[in-house]
Amino acid sequence: MENKFDLGIIGGGPAGYTAAFQARDKGLSVVLFEKDKVGGVCLNKGCIPTKAILHCAELYEELKNSSELGINCDNVSVDYGQVIARKDTIVEKLRKSLELSLKNSGVKVVNAQAEIVEKNRVIANGDIYEFDNVIAATGSSPKDFDNIKFDHKFILNSDDILNLKTLPKNIVIIGSGAIGIEWARIFSSFGVDVSIVELANHLLPLADFEVSKRVERIFKAKKIKMFLSTSVEKIEDKKVYLSSGEVIETEVVLLAVGRRPDNSFDNALCIGDACGKIQLAHFAIKQAVSEVAGIEFNENYVPSVVYGNPEIAWIGKREQDLEPDTFQKSTLLISALGKSHCDNCTDGFIKILVQNNKIVGAHVVSKEASSIVQELTIAMQNNIAIDDLKKICFAHPTYSEGIFECLLRLK
Repeated sequence: MENKFDLGIIGGGPAGYTAAFQARDKGLSVVLFEKDKVGGVCLNKGCIPTKAILHCAELYEELKNSSELGINCDNVSVDYGQVIARKDTIVEKLRKSLELSLKNSGVKVVNAQAEIVEKNRVIANGDIYEFDNVIAATGSSPKDFDNIKFDHKFILNSDDILNLKTLPKNIVIIGSGAIGIEWARIFSSFGVDVSIVELANHLLPLADFEVSKRVERIFKAKKIKMFLSTSVEKIEDKKVYLSSGEVIETEVVLLAVGRRPDNSFDNALCIGDACGKIQLAHFAIKQAVSEVAGIEFNENYVPSVVYGNPEIAWIGKREQDLEPDTFQKSTLLISALGKSHCDNCTDGFIKILVQNNKIVGAHVVSKEASSIVQELTIAMQNNIAIDDLKKICFAHPTYSEGIFECLLRLK
């Protein structure tokens, strides 16, 4: 029949489109169902648009403080509408490129809601499609609370916040995961008065405790108000009522307390955010490659990155996860590296945790932390001994040589 394919994929985000490309490489016929826009949350509402805005925020802040570098920029101002327009242009360009790649690879894309009517049979736009196998890569949605619901005007989610055309004078951000931290950095750099509310006793609670403390120190220097070990009891009349008894008046609230999986398919292999494991685009991509191409994937080695200046990244175990006296720790301040002074980015550190002559955890706060942690991930996944890592020649001056300096301190 005309609508018979080897593989059907529901959802066109990183997990879905990666699975489609891998399946085509194997010579399979593939149909990809996407009810909105290909690229998923990452391209359209997450990773890419946020980083585009973040770059503008970092550049604006750097220009405002460039006089100490001998560069005088008078009357620097920001046109936030243009910042958003640039973000939209980047997203559209990348999406069109992805659409063309899917077309050129021979993937049939159906822009419609897909429903599994029975095992390996899907209906979309009134048409029935049959497959040998079905993959559900339907992503996730912003999470809210029973007593705090998105109204998409005052209480915003991470999708809504991308479409603000003007900067608010102040904002309350509820939640200090990657989304909350990155938007706090964006708004603070643009001169917005930022308050961040976190139920845990530290910002970025999934990170190593020393990373959290450093982020708090950076935020304090930026005059970002932090309300830790605090919950929001209610929001009324543009006022946020905290469990501490404090009340914050604000122009807008960003509720950034995570995402919930979107998956109602019982008869399909589930990958990406929808499977409810690690909600990161690179995890979704590796899942897709593993499932379709059969390339081995170790879920224990998935790096996490929070963007901004400085970047924050980690892999493996945190110090608080390890029993005292069972590990070695080596920490190097980024200010010890000549490159950091050249770049005017001296805040941060590299921290390596070792057991049995192998790295078991690494935590980095630094410019280029996303690249540094990738080197450490390779070392960890390949089980390379500390003694062998010390034999590697690191380029100078770089941030990566901080890894070498850390390793040399281990005795």
